[in-house]
Amino acid sequence: MSLDSDLAAWDGRSASDIQAVFDRHHESADFVALLLEKCRDPSSQKGATWLLKRWLEVGGVLKDREIDHLYGALKSLHDWEAELHVLQMLPFLSIERRHKQSVEAFLRKTLVSEHKFVRAWAYNGFYELAIRFPEYLEETRQIFDLAMRDEAPSVKARIRNLKKKGF
Repeated sequence: MSLDSDLAAWDGRSASDIQAVFDRHHESADFVALLLEKCRDPSSQKGATWLLKRWLEVGGVLKDREIDHLYGALKSLHDWEAELHVLQMLPFLSIERRHKQSVEAFLRKTLVSEHKFVRAWAYNGFYELAIRFPEYLEETRQIFDLAMRDEAPSVKARIRNLKKKGF
């Protein structure tokens, strides 16, 4: 089966099945290019972003133009799990000045998600943005302080871990 058909056949739930898709296709020459295209497709973005995140976790590195493509797809993400996967990719990605505005808009959108895991990783995204662009340091600290009063315990735990890094 092709990566495209494997993504279409995935039930959206089975972790072992999506891992099997990764295992079958991650060495293909067009793996990343196809995943980046699929990130814009609401019917496949959940699986595509999971596969891309997994590829980064095992040592893959996106080229600058691929990062541009991913950040260009942020407005196209409609699935909350796809948003989560992209947020979890941020520590693996550069954020250049040209990306700052789209990444910031994405973080602000996900910071108010109804899904606490997305919010937790949005706070992590603000941390990533602030360590790369010091002009976000004070605002990020204020966002963290507000979250420590109002957020779910799991979100607060993520923020505490970020603060332990010296933030």
